[in-house]
Amino acid sequence: MTRAGALLAALALAGCATSSHEPPPPAPCPAGEEPLRTAQLFFGPNIAGQPGISETAFTSFVEEELTPRFPQGLTVLDGGRQWQGSENALIRQAAKVVVIVLPRKGSDKLLDEVRARYKSRFQQESVLLIVQDSCLEVES
Repeated sequence: MTRAGALLAALALAGCATSSHEPPPPAPCPAGEEPLRTAQLFFGPNIAGQPGISETAFTSFVEEELTPRFPQGLTVLDGGRQWQGSENALIRQAAKVVVIVLPRKGSDKLLDEVRARYKSRFQQESVLLIVQDSCLEVES
C-alpha cells in the first residue's frame, strides 16, 4: 500500500470512528423567533388488492388518531407519489401529506404511534416521515 493509500485509509477509519447517527445540533433561531420542528407525514391511500382508502376513512383516521395527539393543529394536503416498481414500471398513486408544527423536543413517540396505527389500520408497509428544524416568528 502506498503512503497516500495508507493515509486515505487512516482518515476514512478515523471518520468512521468519530461519526454519529445523531443529527448536528440545530442552528439557533434569530432574535424574535421560536425554535420548532416541522413534521411531514406521507400517507399512501391504497390497500394492496383493494380499491383504496376512502376520504371518509382517512378523515376518521385524522379525527381519531392525529387530532387527539396534536390538538394544536395540523394541515392535510392532497399529494401524489411515484416510484419505480419491481418490474421497472413507473407507479403513480395519490397520497395524503400531513404537516405538523411541533416543539423541538418531544413528540417523537406521538409521531411513531400515528405511523404504527396507520400501517396497522390500513395494511400499509410504511408511512414516510420527514422532520426538520425550523423557526417561527413570534408575534410582538
